Amino acid sequence: MSVVPARPRLPPLNALRVFHSVVQHKSLRRAADELSVTPQAVGQQIKLLEETLQVKLLERRGRTIELTEQAILLSHYVKAGFDEFAEGVRRVAKSGQRDRINLNASPYFVTHYLLPRLSDFRELLSGADIRITTMIDMPDFGRDEIDMTVQWGYGDWPGYEARLLVEDPKIICCTPAIATQISSVSDLSRFTLLDTAKSKRLWPDILRHLDVDQPTADRSVSFDDAATMRRAALQGIGIGLVSLLDAEEDLNSGNLVAPLGRDALIGMPQDEIPGFYLIVPRGHLRIRGVAMLHRWLVQQQWRSRSSS
Repeated sequence: MSVVPARPRLPPLNALRVFHSVVQHKSLRRAADELSVTPQAVGQQIKLLEETLQVKLLERRGRTIELTEQAILLSHYVKAGFDEFAEGVRRVAKSGQRDRINLNASPYFVTHYLLPRLSDFRELLSGADIRITTMIDMPDFGRDEIDMTVQWGYGDWPGYEARLLVEDPKIICCTPAIATQISSVSDLSRFTLLDTAKSKRLWPDILRHLDVDQPTADRSVSFDDAATMRRAALQGIGIGLVSLLDAEEDLNSGNLVAPLGRDALIGMPQDEIPGFYLIVPRGHLRIRGVAMLHRWLVQQQWRSRSSS
């Protein structure tokens, strides 16, 4: 006869709620204000949680508190749990309304990839109200009421389901006037390097791949989006990293040139090539419409940019 192991005793939900508030505010007093209780009551709940788990969660440093390593680990799971509660309440409360799916996506992805397939996109869930927003920064799924998002980056979004949809390889581009002053890769460090504020590793990874020493002084200018960086390159402000689709257009027109050649960045390690990732809280995939849209987005051959 097999013995079923006993399930671990779960702490009281109220203690977890208090812990969640303390972690968010990094203060017993501010957590007490949010929960409309006294700081002493907050402290009692934290003590109860520590006794239940038999671990130390908070270290008091004078008037401040610091989370222990165990508290930091626990906080990720507690936050995910309360996010799930909030999402469930939101879904149930809106169950009588028309089915709505909220997709956020990078403006570049929407313009270059999603819009050409919009008819297929709409046919997938013809009865659903699909809303598309274009926030550049990672949304707060609960506060912004977002079901899933397409973000530019390298796939490092812990705690979420992240799937690469399409890579975003870059070509080093500049105006013809600047190109006349570039005879080798070492010349790059003499010019302003146009960068993206979304990642500070783009140029460092590329310069390391090209075996170029990092500039001792920061000569970069950062932009929030790829379109603005591209315009800066076209205006001769510096040397840009232009996405392949845009670079082909600018190189063919002669407005920009690739001073090191179009294939200069071929062979970069896969983990150093950014891309557009579909990110979704795992609990959201339990919703039929969200799961269907997620499956469709993952199955598309985005490199072709045409309907498949």
